[in-house]
Amino acid sequence: MRLLPISALALALAGIASPAMAHPKLLAATPAANATVAPTNRIELTFSEKLIAQFAGASLDMTDMPGIKMHAPMTMKVATSVTPDGLGLNVVTAKPLPKGTYKITYHVVSADTHRIEGTYSFNIQ
Repeated sequence: MRLLPISALALALAGIASPAMAHPKLLAATPAANATVAPTNRIELTFSEKLIAQFAGASLDMTDMPGIKMHAPMTMKVATSVTPDGLGLNVVTAKPLPKGTYKITYHVVSADTHRIEGTYSFNIQ
């Protein structure tokens, strides 16, 4: 008879611990993946958990440019910062991006201390 209450307690505790073991997930991005947008100098990423600023960053590569044969991606100079609420990562260039295709690669860490990486592409028209 005692086995059932202990099992129920163990399952309840496991359910409580699960959120603490979650990883940050990308919830939204501007520009969005595969989107075609007007020239911008800002990429905004929103995550499901608060980020640890010193372990968050991103790189941005131009992978294609209309009318030019590119032999290798061109890395763009960016500045990154975590938003005041801790849920976002802003990636900013000095000037609006020229027409082309871009690949953003990001890495973030939240309270669970697991590094999460991701990438996606978008187009500037």
